[in-house]
Amino acid sequence: MNYNLLNVGFGSSIVAEEVIAILAPNSAPMRRLKDDAKDEQRLIDATHGRRTRSIIITKTNHIVLSSIQSETLSQRFMMLKDKDGPKSKDQG
Repeated sequence: MNYNLLNVGFGSSIVAEEVIAILAPNSAPMRRLKDDAKDEQRLIDATHGRRTRSIIITKTNHIVLSSIQSETLSQRFMMLKDKDGPKSKDQG
């Protein structure tokens, strides 16, 4: 199986097919989401000590923090999807 990896900064990548949402972290609900994930040990901090600029939610309910802007990550994500092209029903 061939996986597309989404670069989330500083040499860190996640499997693009596992991404549910890429969100901006600057609201109270996003801070609560991050705090809850940390308490439940579902938080993955890929910021390398820098300011969190985006929050990524995965299908496994993990929360990934990145220091790259959510708009930039969204563009990278869309480029990966465009590169794949439309899949036929045979490829599943």
